[in-house]
Amino acid sequence: MPTVAKKQLIDLDQLLAAAQLPALPQTAMTLLELSQDASNGPVEFARPIEADPGLMSQILKFVNSSYFGFSREISSVQQALALVGVRTIKNFALWSAVFSLVPEPKFGPFDLKRLWQDSLRRAVFSRGLGRKLKLPNAEDLFAATLLQDIAIPLLLKELPGQYETLIQRRNAQGLRLSQLEREEFGWDHAQVAAALVRNWKLPHEFAVLIESHPHLDRLLAAKTRPVDAIAVAIASLLPTCQCDAWRDRDAFLSALRQIANLSDDSIIALLEDSDATFADFAPMLRVSIPEISLAQWFTRAT
Repeated sequence: MPTVAKKQLIDLDQLLAAAQLPALPQTAMTLLELSQDASNGPVEFARPIEADPGLMSQILKFVNSSYFGFSREISSVQQALALVGVRTIKNFALWSAVFSLVPEPKFGPFDLKRLWQDSLRRAVFSRGLGRKLKLPNAEDLFAATLLQDIAIPLLLKELPGQYETLIQRRNAQGLRLSQLEREEFGWDHAQVAAALVRNWKLPHEFAVLIESHPHLDRLLAAKTRPVDAIAVAIASLLPTCQCDAWRDRDAFLSALRQIANLSDDSIIALLEDSDATFADFAPMLRVSIPEISLAQWFTRAT
């Protein structure tokens, strides 16, 4: 067997064990436990949130943002849960907890804020697309898309030399990172992110959506198309905030039209809505507004 083949085989379980991942905060764990019982509602979910002043403040800021557009201020957690929904608040609490655990690797061009910027923009798009398609789990699409790249900082930290080379090749050659990872390691960052989600005992649906996002062609070719997974995969084809060209534009449009059959005007409206929603969310993640909006990318490329 050639030497390069041996180089590719890095055991994923050993890598995750060596990374010594921190546990989720207790509040997040409690919310997960509560979600296992469908009889639990706003009253039960409010208790652990109200016992965590930092999280409570974040949630109230979230529900009072222009993202929801309530005409009056929401001042209590129970009221927020009743108006916005337990699933939405739980997902917000979970990805807030996850973000606090992700390390920031020391790698020249890598910027964790840029990663969150890209992740948030993709997440609001997948949520909007899910709503356009009338999917019942649009909020899950948001959470899964937001978390789909959380493994990249971990991999840069644990495999700095090899992974920095892959990042540089991706930027120079315009290749998909997941393709380079599978060639080098035998697995990709989507599988690592799904493993992290399972390790943290986050909803199983998140892991499934995250794990499949690099495999859009396979999803589209399935006899029964998993439209929610396709929406997450399409979102991953949006341009990054740092790129100088939208290399995946044709693949993005082809897949989008296969599942939604949207006109250019409808696509622009969807992108404009995503841009507006991003602007509402950005302050909560402390990320800046991209210089080029998604709608501008589309019209510029057209």
